[in-house]
Amino acid sequence: MSSGMWPRLWATMAERRRAWLETLGPAIALLLIYGLFSALVPKSFPTLNNLEMMARQTVIVGMAGLGMTLIMIMGGIDLSAGSIVALSTVVTAWMLNEKYDPTLAALGGVAVGALCGWINGLLVTGLRLVPFIATLGMMLAVRGVAKGVAKEQKIDAPASWLPELTASLREDTSWMLLPPGVWMMLVLALAVAGLLRYTRLGRHIFAIGSNEQTARLCGVAVERVKLAVYTLGAAFMGLAGLMQFSRLTVGDPTVAQGLELDIIAAVVIGGGSLSGGKGSILGTLVGALIMTVVKSGCVQMGIKTWVQEIITGLIIVVAVALDRWRESRKA
Repeated sequence: MSSGMWPRLWATMAERRRAWLETLGPAIALLLIYGLFSALVPKSFPTLNNLEMMARQTVIVGMAGLGMTLIMIMGGIDLSAGSIVALSTVVTAWMLNEKYDPTLAALGGVAVGALCGWINGLLVTGLRLVPFIATLGMMLAVRGVAKGVAKEQKIDAPASWLPELTASLREDTSWMLLPPGVWMMLVLALAVAGLLRYTRLGRHIFAIGSNEQTARLCGVAVERVKLAVYTLGAAFMGLAGLMQFSRLTVGDPTVAQGLELDIIAAVVIGGGSLSGGKGSILGTLVGALIMTVVKSGCVQMGIKTWVQEIITGLIIVVAVALDRWRESRKA
């Protein structure tokens, strides 16, 4: 082997190590954080009941994170996620009060989320607005619509099977191990991961996020892909709203304020990039779990709410700083 081969071989091995570290890093961090809280609160934290509770608590951010992952890989962002979740709970509760079948009410909540995403896509592709500005405006507009539909109050809904999606399992359903909403999130996560890895749309999403101009020159229908991704992404946020309704059992136009920050943080903690072209579904779910484990551990340790908010804010800052650091190393 020539002497010139060694530097290239070493560089290749170093690149592979970095890739493995970026892939496994979030999972390792999750295990370390879980181990830390298990040691600090050994009586209540490392129990099956607590694991089930954390899984249920992760559903909302995790479900919305599936859509945000698609959007951020494409190089976009959606700041209206929390408002869409709130509007979805309101529409679901309103339809139940109007005597619609619970399944139709659930579909209505998801559909209104997809409609909001379609409008976001039109603003970005049609008016050429920067995604940050377009979705920031939609964040306020959608929240206003939710308050208008609900007449600025919570909407109580009649009894249905929807609360069972995220409720603790009964004895006769303990064979499921996890609530239906968690299984729904996992199945959809596999579907979205398959979309990104094995479909033309998935390849186009990565191509646009990596270099939009190059993707356009290669024949990618950039505007159509963006419109589809914003619509699909917001549909997942509508599903997250359904999970939020399942937990609250009411339509609340004020719920999920600031939730978009948790969702974006989950994507970035999981290895996604704010610059686009990078991200994974598994990483996003791990990032969402990290957020939940930290919150659950803080609650069980008796840490005050304002301290928890500081910790969450620091996690978001560190996640973004790591993203910037990764990008600077590539430059």
